[in-house]
Amino acid sequence: MANFILSSFADEASPMLDEQFEASKAHGFTHIEVRGVDEKNMADYSVDQAKEIARRFEAAGIQVSALGSPFGKIDITADFEPHAEYMKKGLEIANILGTKRVRLFSFFMPKGEDPAVYREEVFARMDKMADLCKQAGLLCCHENEKDIYGDTIDRTLDLLKTFEGRIVGVFDPANFIQCGQDTWQAWQTLAPYIDYIHIKDCKADGTIMPAGRGIGHIPDIIRAYGQKDGDRFITLEPHLMEFTGLQGLEKDDVSNMHHEFTFENNRQSFDYAANSLKEIMASVLSE
Repeated sequence: MANFILSSFADEASPMLDEQFEASKAHGFTHIEVRGVDEKNMADYSVDQAKEIARRFEAAGIQVSALGSPFGKIDITADFEPHAEYMKKGLEIANILGTKRVRLFSFFMPKGEDPAVYREEVFARMDKMADLCKQAGLLCCHENEKDIYGDTIDRTLDLLKTFEGRIVGVFDPANFIQCGQDTWQAWQTLAPYIDYIHIKDCKADGTIMPAGRGIGHIPDIIRAYGQKDGDRFITLEPHLMEFTGLQGLEKDDVSNMHHEFTFENNRQSFDYAANSLKEIMASVLSE
């Protein structure tokens, strides 16, 4: 049985790290999947700056579950070599922060084109990224994300089977829904390859919802995930309102995103999402 460990993208509570620590502790989250720190992507800091940030994590008593990097979130037609160099520094930062996991992606596909055309190039790049992670002693974790090669069940399975033992999966239910995929089918297909999960629910029309309010089968997935052995991360990713750094993570204009809930600020939206997840966790664990 799994020992669940709760983490979050706490930059959705606040762009400022000290406030991220406060929000995490308020909900009993012991870890952060670090992404935005003091209004800047963690991968963009220098090594010396990363060492100081690591000291702040240690002083706060919060650990890093993964580096929520932007690696692989570039167009497949863009030059890869500068991105690979950027990734090398990011992997050094991950080690400084004391995590063994690096979340990454399988490249944006040109709109209107068949992703199968780019399979060979995607896999050549993923091979390089997996090697870089191995050399750094880190676990290469691929997240299904809309508009990348690994956005559907079949293509994600293709990638994770091909790189089994070198690349593991990060399972994001909402991203599958936004690509027209059934999340329970996705889980049943991909579960053997999944290392950890993101909690982000969604309606059929693509609207992001708190856990349990969409069609993501969140309770069922957590229940099934609990059958895995050992420590298992569950990382909250609210996305219930726009936050600092979101536009840099998305290919499309985020100002057009529809949100069903209205919040006064990001901390309020984070609290709502965290409480929704904790309600589901309490229900599942009491069974």
